[in-house]
Amino acid sequence: MKRVLTYGTFDLLHFGHLRLLKRAKALGDYLVVALSTDKFNTLKGKRSYYNYQIRKEMLEAIRYVDLVIPEETWEQKVSDIKKYNIDIVVMGSDWAGSERFEHLKKYCEVIYLDRTEGISTTQIKQALKLQEQNIKKAATGY
Repeated sequence: MKRVLTYGTFDLLHFGHLRLLKRAKALGDYLVVALSTDKFNTLKGKRSYYNYQIRKEMLEAIRYVDLVIPEETWEQKVSDIKKYNIDIVVMGSDWAGSERFEHLKKYCEVIYLDRTEGISTTQIKQALKLQEQNIKKAATGY
């Protein structure tokens, strides 16, 4: 059995996330998703719309995902690989060349998948913020 692992926050779940998870699962038989905890996101300077438990439930409902584990530190990756007998770590191509993942090649294969063009959580958050501003302007005339 080939085991695949990916990491992420998976906030505001969108079709780009689904495509990444589908392609990651296609590389093996068992997909583990290490989901950033709320505390870890805070350390990274991120804030999720949904809390960890809700994001975990959404990921667990996706047929490509076999197991969701907490990502609590940058340093846990090697221990995750060993604990879950991981063969492949998959990340989005924006991480290619990053030492956060390149050093894992000593322990397993590391594959970077292209992100889905035209969609990202950041884009969604920006669009919603702009929409909210436009609604306020229309309502107040300013």
